Amino acid sequence: MKKWFRHSEDVAPVCWIVSLFLLDLLVYFFVHDVRLLALWFALAVWPKMFICSWNHHHQHLFTFHSPLLNRLLEVVYALHTGITTNAWVLHHVLGHHINYLDQTKDESTWKRRDGAMMGEIEYTLKTAATGYVRAFQVARRYPRQRAGFLGMGAVVLVLLAAAFYHDWVNALLVFAVPMLVGYLITVWHTYAHHAGLDTQNPYEASHNIMHRSYNILTGNLGYHTAHHVKPKLHWSKLPEFHPSIADRIPPHLYQEPFFPISLLPAGRDQSPAWSPLSRRLMSASRSERSRSKPRSVGS
Repeated sequence: MKKWFRHSEDVAPVCWIVSLFLLDLLVYFFVHDVRLLALWFALAVWPKMFICSWNHHHQHLFTFHSPLLNRLLEVVYALHTGITTNAWVLHHVLGHHINYLDQTKDESTWKRRDGAMMGEIEYTLKTAATGYVRAFQVARRYPRQRAGFLGMGAVVLVLLAAAFYHDWVNALLVFAVPMLVGYLITVWHTYAHHAGLDTQNPYEASHNIMHRSYNILTGNLGYHTAHHVKPKLHWSKLPEFHPSIADRIPPHLYQEPFFPISLLPAGRDQSPAWSPLSRRLMSASRSERSRSKPRSVGS
């Protein structure tokens, strides 16, 4: 696998994501009962909900050695999440990661113009509506990424148009609607990463989730401070890096994952930096926050 994959840890997630896409193709070509199509959408939307995290990881650090394989994987990601080649790179990597400490510039800003904090729905709808526009604005400064963004975006649109021409009902229910839902979930998922944290200190600007099941499903996205400190570090290395910065992260910046992921096994804290004292501090901080304001449902 090392011949194809840059990191062997990517083999398993890529296999299940591609397998889910192949199941989509089988449903598209061979299922013609609208009720069964709706059932497939209702079942598949749950695993697809986490694909946005893996698309995110891929755009930070490409999965394959081969550019062709990377582009093909990005088509699969786009047809799951509605986010095309280099859209993450431009909006998130070259935008948000550079500007997230300045809400007047952040492409994923959680502040209104008057400085007030947006709610989750407002943030999701506004960021989703402006996402591709902001990505294109960033692309003006990065012509190399702009070429892939526009070129592969056109490829995805052509494929989607061909699917609609062949069978518009199946294309709508198997691809178009899930892409829209995946896009909105992706944006919503980013809300509580930083919302409400107005600071210039990168160790105090992100919420973190140590829930084991959440981090298995999202590729350690819960180690969000570590990710922002070292954005080029492969997702599998984040738990190893986290202990080196854990003492700089205030206890109140640790959250539980959103429902229903919070019902899954949490496991033990994955970082050896978590002492009984730090766990008590984190628990006390959560109790205080739950009394003072509603608990966030995002992560």
